[in-house]
Amino acid sequence: MNPDPPPGIGSSRRPRTQNVLSDLDIRPLDGDSEYRACVSLQDLTWGPGFAEAVPPTLLRLVQQLGGIASGAFDPGGRLLGFVFGITGWVGGQPVHWSDMLAVHPDARDRGIGERLKRHQRDVLLRTGVRLARWTFDPLEARNARLNLSILGATTGTYVRDFYGESVSALHHGIGTDRLIIDWQLDSLRVDRRLRGLDPAPDSASLNDVPVVNAPHIESDMSTCGETDLAKTDSRLAVCVPAGIQELKQADPHLALRWRAVTRVAFESYLGRGYRAVEFVRRGGFGYYLLER
Repeated sequence: MNPDPPPGIGSSRRPRTQNVLSDLDIRPLDGDSEYRACVSLQDLTWGPGFAEAVPPTLLRLVQQLGGIASGAFDPGGRLLGFVFGITGWVGGQPVHWSDMLAVHPDARDRGIGERLKRHQRDVLLRTGVRLARWTFDPLEARNARLNLSILGATTGTYVRDFYGESVSALHHGIGTDRLIIDWQLDSLRVDRRLRGLDPAPDSASLNDVPVVNAPHIESDMSTCGETDLAKTDSRLAVCVPAGIQELKQADPHLALRWRAVTRVAFESYLGRGYRAVEFVRRGGFGYYLLER
């Protein structure tokens, strides 16, 4: 499957649905019409006729086996977002793979993605699952911020072309390299971050942190710098463009260059024991904070 959350979850470019947060109903999908609505939202998110869409029968079956297929509904019963995942066993322990998360374009920038992930965490903890994993494109700044800075997850694994050649327009053109998220659901870090006791860092956290692929000009995505592989500091930063989808449209070759440069950076430093633990914005870029 090709499940990464779409890049618009935190976007402000779409019209907002009013009073979503106060009236939102997040619960398991139930009934044929809700399962079909979920498939329609997959098509809207990843493109018409999305070949890897999860059909109604599988959505229902996964629920019966301890997985999650839940939706966020407005007061009129309209599906505004959904989260889907499968629970299995790794090394004798239950692990949940969060396969899909999507929010309707009309309802983005309202915190629905975060609400769905919180719901997912609550359900999993009640069933004894302590670890959730999923993938996301490291060049998608909005998803990086949600995963690391808001949810408190971390990552130390980078995989080239995780999904092969994607048929989705969202992923076309720059391959499907992915970071694999580790969300330790019962950790102090996650608990404090979600309760607002440990706020996400701001751009000042980048002060005195070496950037391994520093751009020449902090407001110009075309100034993609080479990766310095000789850094040994305990904390480092990896730079990515603030809007990879826009860059793909404007300059596909430059977008490919960003993929190549960041691939080298992540493979080298994560391979040497660093983990990406935070994501912050500064200028026209986003920065992963890596710690050993």
